[in-house]
Formats: sequence, structure tokens, C-alpha cells
Amino acid sequence: MNIYNHVVKVGNTVYIAGQVPRGLDGKAAHVGDPVAQIRIVWANLEIAVKAAGGTLADIVKTTTYVVGADTGAKIRPARLEILPAEGRPTSTTVVVAGLADPALLVEVEAIAVIGDN
Repeated sequence: MNIYNHVVKVGNTVYIAGQVPRGLDGKAAHVGDPVAQIRIVWANLEIAVKAAGGTLADIVKTTTYVVGADTGAKIRPARLEILPAEGRPTSTTVVVAGLADPALLVEVEAIAVIGDN
């Protein structure tokens, strides 16, 4: 039973709930490896925005939650690889003590605007 939606579209704005690095089995993936985890998170974000009819380029705002300040520094290069140099979204990073599952090191929520030139 889902208690919330991962993606909600209102007009041309898409709200994507925090995505975490879980495998298809629902378990945390790449435990202890924040770089591998952020790659899964962004793959999940891409699936979510595509489901709403958009692409990663349509994401205009992200909030990234990282466990420990060192995690933020470790994932930054991967984020730069994943997103194009032009048109990167605004971004806020929040250092937290932990996420819903202790094996998770990163979570990203996003807002996209689709079809707005």
C-alpha cells in the first residue's frame, strides 16, 4: 500500500518525492558507497520525471539530504557528471544525522517544470 505519490503533476509543474538508493528488491543498494548511491538516486529521478513527460533538463530545483558533511563532498563530482553544465537546477544540500533507513546516505527531492520554454 502506497501512503503517498512519488510524482505529482500540477499544470506543468512536477513535484518528485525524495528518491533514495533502493534496488528493485526494495533494499538499500551500495551500502556505504555514497557515489554509487547518488547515481541510483538520479536514475530514479530520471524515471520519475520521464513518467511525467519530461527529462532531467526540466528539473529546476533539488533538495539533497546527505548523512554527514563528508558525503556531500563525495557526491558532488558525480552530480556534475550526471547533469549538463548548462541548465543545472538550483540546489540545496542539507546535512542530516540519518535518513529513514540507516543504510541510506543520500536522498534527493526535486521540482520540474515541463513544457515551459
